Amino acid sequence: MDRFDRTTANVGNIMSLEHINLKVPDQDMAITFYSRALGLTRDPIIDFGKHNLWINAGDQQFHLPTGPAQVLRGVIGLVVPDLEKLQQRLDRTKKALSATQFNFKPYSSHIMVTCPWGNRIRCHSPENFNGMNLGIPYIEFDVPDASTKPISDFYSRVFNAPVIERKTSCCVQIGTLQTITFKEARREQKTYDGHHIAIYLADFSGPHAQLKKMGLITEESDANQYRFEDICNNRGNPVFQIEHEVRSLHHPLHGRNLVNRNADQTFFNYRKGYDFHD
Repeated sequence: MDRFDRTTANVGNIMSLEHINLKVPDQDMAITFYSRALGLTRDPIIDFGKHNLWINAGDQQFHLPTGPAQVLRGVIGLVVPDLEKLQQRLDRTKKALSATQFNFKPYSSHIMVTCPWGNRIRCHSPENFNGMNLGIPYIEFDVPDASTKPISDFYSRVFNAPVIERKTSCCVQIGTLQTITFKEARREQKTYDGHHIAIYLADFSGPHAQLKKMGLITEESDANQYRFEDICNNRGNPVFQIEHEVRSLHHPLHGRNLVNRNADQTFFNYRKGYDFHD
């Protein structure tokens, strides 16, 4: 008899969750929140001016194009190097963001932060995140009653993704460091506003063939990217909407080294050699 359950080391086909795309109506306010308050880094390489803002968070990003505010239906997990210093930055930016929905509340294990437009971000220290020091380890989506079983079946069937099923939730494994959890929520479901996530696949064509057969492909972007929006049950009926920007490992942006500044460096405490996170 094998001493080990080898299935626990399976990764599945979804290799990484790269970015979360949320429209924002005010780029300056977005910089104040994501850069000054959270301590993240505006991408110095790809610059869209006032049209779009890319914010680096470890190996992941927030994409923030200009438009009517979009709110993710759930919670975004964010690992930061130091929760105490994060709270100091949040305190310093309270006045600048006072006319918005910005808010934060410290707990024993995390800080719950609300962005100026209502997105909830649960901030953690690096402990218990498999060596991730800065990044987006998970998303938790609020979904309708009785939807987690068909959602679990969809990711298992279409993407060959390991999924942990619970009574009212399912957790999709993304690579070795990330997860997407779908939790049945008692609160009223908000109307989907078009925000999206980007994922990278090892088997790029297999899911495409299945999604195309089901009539779910919404955009044939290019040779290394396509999109779909509906997560469906085995009868083809939609149970949840979230646009997936699906990319192959040949996509030119895959594995790009992202610049992440050390937000603790200031004019008043500057130390040479400590400008960036690894």
